[in-house]
Amino acid sequence: MGEVELSCLAYVKMYLHGCLFPRCSVNGLLLSSSPAGGTVCVTDCVPLLHSHLPLAPITQLALTQVDVWCAQTQQRIVGYYQANACVSDNSPTPCALKIADKIAEQCNNAVLLMIDGGKMSPDYRVPPIVMYERKDTRWTLKDKHTIMLRQWEETREIASQLLDSGDHSLLVDFDSHLDDITRDWTNQKLNAKIAELSSPANGNV
Repeated sequence: MGEVELSCLAYVKMYLHGCLFPRCSVNGLLLSSSPAGGTVCVTDCVPLLHSHLPLAPITQLALTQVDVWCAQTQQRIVGYYQANACVSDNSPTPCALKIADKIAEQCNNAVLLMIDGGKMSPDYRVPPIVMYERKDTRWTLKDKHTIMLRQWEETREIASQLLDSGDHSLLVDFDSHLDDITRDWTNQKLNAKIAELSSPANGNV
């Protein structure tokens, strides 16, 4: 597999998902709006669960609904992310490997991204992520030099601003949507807020 590019939108939402439920394991799906082949561009993510991660029926329901939504919005599922409840543990769990394997059946260049909870401070100088790629039947650590997060300083600043203002509470994961189906798991409000903060008018590009 070649390079993986992570957008500001995808990173900020993953980061806020972890911050919103700091004592829980959280997970979600990585999406791309770019065609298959070449660099994997992760352009967005869908936060899924913050409880009962290994519960297969809920995961399957979420995968099915996200698949339908992706077909309607010209996107595709290209990976999976997870942050473990224990901040010192950033190893993929059996649940993470199982879901990532399922995604890899449909996407040759699928990636598995673990968030390093021990490095999630806004002051941390590099993205707190560990990425895996599938080689043969195993998930192996990906060379960090092939992972790109453009404008990292600006992305980190946007995440910090949303956290400080309390706007991270706008984030809705699939779990929260199941509790109240009026809540939007596609996170259009939060997406608009991130786009606004990253616009050239605000000094970010």
